[in-house]
Amino acid sequence: MRSRGRGHSGSAPAIVWFRDDLRLADNPALAAGVASGRPLICLYIHDEESEGVRPLGGASKWWLHGALDELGRSLHRLGGELVIMRGKSARILERVATECHAGSMFWNRRYDGAGRAIDERIKAALTARGMAVKSFGALLLHEPWTLKNASGEPFRVFTPFWRAALSAPDPLSPLPLPKRLSRHALTGSLQGLACSLASLELEPRAPDWAAGLRTTWKRGENAGQARLAAFLEEGLRGYANDRDRPDKASTSRLSPYLRFGNLSPRQIRQGAMTAVASGAARASPRDLDTFLAELGWREFSYHLLFHNPEVAAENLNRRFDRMPWRHDRRALRAWQRGETGYALVDAGMRQLWSTGWMHNRVRMVTASFLIKHLLIDWREGERWFWDTLVDADPANNAASWQWVAGSGADAAPFFRIFNPILQGQKFDPHACYAKRWIPELAAFPADLIYRPGADSPDHLPFGTPSKAYAQPIVEHGSARRRALEAFQGLGE
Repeated sequence: MRSRGRGHSGSAPAIVWFRDDLRLADNPALAAGVASGRPLICLYIHDEESEGVRPLGGASKWWLHGALDELGRSLHRLGGELVIMRGKSARILERVATECHAGSMFWNRRYDGAGRAIDERIKAALTARGMAVKSFGALLLHEPWTLKNASGEPFRVFTPFWRAALSAPDPLSPLPLPKRLSRHALTGSLQGLACSLASLELEPRAPDWAAGLRTTWKRGENAGQARLAAFLEEGLRGYANDRDRPDKASTSRLSPYLRFGNLSPRQIRQGAMTAVASGAARASPRDLDTFLAELGWREFSYHLLFHNPEVAAENLNRRFDRMPWRHDRRALRAWQRGETGYALVDAGMRQLWSTGWMHNRVRMVTASFLIKHLLIDWREGERWFWDTLVDADPANNAASWQWVAGSGADAAPFFRIFNPILQGQKFDPHACYAKRWIPELAAFPADLIYRPGADSPDHLPFGTPSKAYAQPIVEHGSARRRALEAFQGLGE
């Protein structure tokens, strides 16, 4: 058992506080802890009690369990240990720091309002006690406060934001994996404060709804590295043309690994740039630019979250506070279950329920359908995605829903209403995606599935409950008119 660090023989330990950075490589807080030469307390706190903290949804908790499990095993292989505790972060950290006589603490920054407030209070309290507390940027390529428009204000439009990001100094190169860790063993009452991963009850028991998630995903840092390598070898080529096709394996599927910090954006950026420059990816510069711009949208979402902490609850465009949203529980339930009668919408919602993930193009179509066809508040959709997505992200999820609603920054105008039939024809032309997720449509010719009219599956009479496909719960043309009238009623 190691309890002493090189250069600090018998010295006070350092606390490395893991949050949304569940990895060993390119982890600045962990690297700083190792460089300090102190024995380390690698700590994860499951905090659902602090003021303003938003509890994770079910699918995210499932992912978190796997990521923590692998992180613990990886730390153990290097001589360390992952200590898990549950409760209010400030209370726990003050107690651990006091009882262990910790000399320093390191963490990687977070950008939501509640998290920042908690971190500021903890840093102030521990610094007042003479403890060295240092935070690092590890979640983003650029810190949100470093990019401002010509007027010195935060950006509200993506294109100039991303142009400024591309003109900024390059992010630092990813940090290597530590070679060895020195562990500080907890003693006394702190041993009783620690808990097992299983005791957090992050994975479902009865009913066990995660079978599809387990089939679809491998969680953690090693799986993230493998997924990135596979994408760069097989998926980046043609990305610019195919990324909107849900019927193809044309997207990276790296989002949950980014969400929980199993991968860093610096690792992804450098990996993609190196693969294209070397020719290993066989991808074009346009493929690379398009892919990196998706990282850019993630950066932009965090920029918005940092400057607008209530983005998941409040319209950025307050004009939308007057929107006459409908309270239709039956329609909302049909949307959630993938029973709207529109194949692309229903396929997406069933993919989400089964796998915890949905193709990005289909996310836009399903969100537009809820907001504009059903005229249901975007916050209902945001909450559903928060609970069912393995990549439910505090910045991306809310900013994307507001983008579709027209209430957010650089948003699609409200009058841009996706026609789910035409979207299916364009992006799932052979109905492979629809047939995969809607068994009721397996026997139908592809040219009928996205064809409006009495001879399409959308308008078939009900059959047996096990085989019938739902009739449309709303007619596209009338729903579009209703949405536009509601928007026009908001005034200027």
